[in-house]
Amino acid sequence: MTTPSPAPRLDWAGIDHVLLDMDGTILDLAFDNYFWMELVPQRYSQRRGLSLEAGLAELLPQFRAIEHTLPWYCTDHWSRVTGLNLRQLKEEVRERVTFIGGSLEFLHAVKASGRALWLVTNAHPDSWQVKLEQVQLTPMFDAIISSHDYGAPKEDPRFWQALQSQHPFDPSRALFADDSLPVLRAARDYGIGHVVAMSRPDSRLPPRPMEDFIAAEGLGALLPL
Repeated sequence: MTTPSPAPRLDWAGIDHVLLDMDGTILDLAFDNYFWMELVPQRYSQRRGLSLEAGLAELLPQFRAIEHTLPWYCTDHWSRVTGLNLRQLKEEVRERVTFIGGSLEFLHAVKASGRALWLVTNAHPDSWQVKLEQVQLTPMFDAIISSHDYGAPKEDPRFWQALQSQHPFDPSRALFADDSLPVLRAARDYGIGHVVAMSRPDSRLPPRPMEDFIAAEGLGALLPL
């Protein structure tokens, strides 16, 4: 049995803006892992008349080749590659979208505190719109920022520069939570003052080591504000 990590201690008096990733931070990454590693390969293989093993053998190298670039997160790109309508496919299984435990309570607490609450995601609009509609979260955020609007993923310093230009904020007084180490490093390098790593983005899997970042298994561990 895994022992839960101790709750991080944050200086909430020094935080004005709360910037949150979506998949693996607010929402359970189990959906994405199922979608990309099971459902898409299954439908792709059926369409191509291949075995599942052969379909995966075609897709996995293409996934890895552009990992952490903007096309990696783009449903338009993968619809072209696979010949599948990926937004429609997400709609088919949208009932699988669920929260990571404690996420909703955390969001409500941030709103009640009067702090700015922004969704900052690499997800393509086809993805975040379906998911937020499913869990009825869209009105919760003061701003919804997708890296596709800026032409650079969160791993890229240009994303943070564009975010600051369009939505001015004090990075030193911002909290940012994400489950991706390359993204967390980019946020820290930009000067985000409070960076928290989500160590258990998929509820079906054990927590992951998150290097030298403050880590939490879920946003609920950051309460109380």
